[in-house]
Amino acid sequence: MEIPFTKLHGNGNDFILIDEYEKTVIPDEMKAQFATLYCDRRFGIGADGVLYLSKSGKGNLKMRILQPDGSEAEMCGNGIRCLAKYAFDTGYVKESCIVETVAGEMPVAAGYREDEFFATIAMGTPLFDRRDIPATGEGEYREMIGPHEVYAVNTGVPHAVIFVDELDRFEVAAQSPQIRFHDTFPKGANVNFVQVTGPDAISIRTFERGVEAETLSCGTGATAAAAVAHKLGRVGTTVQVETQGGPLVITLDGVAKMEGPAATVFTGLITF
Repeated sequence: MEIPFTKLHGNGNDFILIDEYEKTVIPDEMKAQFATLYCDRRFGIGADGVLYLSKSGKGNLKMRILQPDGSEAEMCGNGIRCLAKYAFDTGYVKESCIVETVAGEMPVAAGYREDEFFATIAMGTPLFDRRDIPATGEGEYREMIGPHEVYAVNTGVPHAVIFVDELDRFEVAAQSPQIRFHDTFPKGANVNFVQVTGPDAISIRTFERGVEAETLSCGTGATAAAAVAHKLGRVGTTVQVETQGGPLVITLDGVAKMEGPAATVFTGLITF
């Protein structure tokens, strides 16, 4: 079958979007296979995930994200911005909408500033209790894993946060797996290495669960890092987060909000 797709990215975190707003294009039992096949950067299109856009019974849009390993993520901050851009450009929504995800319903405010598309996502309240992350044990998560002091929080998906002094030189690929697969995280965890660079600024590098590699940006990871840094008193309530793919702004006022750009790269047709 021939399947139209759109390639988008949010700060270099890139996605293949499949529009199923009017009808199912790829059967549910084939969605994981499709993601594994076409996220491959050598033998497929190449992406950090596949976004499936459909109608929602709880909001304006529904988003499912299948990752390169075929697993489904509960939520993706950069993915929602890309989905919002496509829906905005296509005319499915206007300046604001509600996107249904596995993690809940996410309010989105979106539009263009000159020629660049931006979206602000209400990400919900960061959850620090181990039961909500999820992680084994009781109370808030703070553990030594190898040489690293690890904090954890759920911002739609589970995230581990580690503060380091020299982020640019840090060996993310080598140090992440012991945390990502640690037995205190029954569903695994995304791993974020963070350097505080100012009173309201941090830099971040993220190793993503399901991608099993470092990505250029992670919206839920940026939110998690800002939330932990704020909880520890290292930053204020509005945090500039520098990812490898560009800046995001995280606002922490009860409900965490993430603001950042999204861009369309190209469209195409797949024979699947």
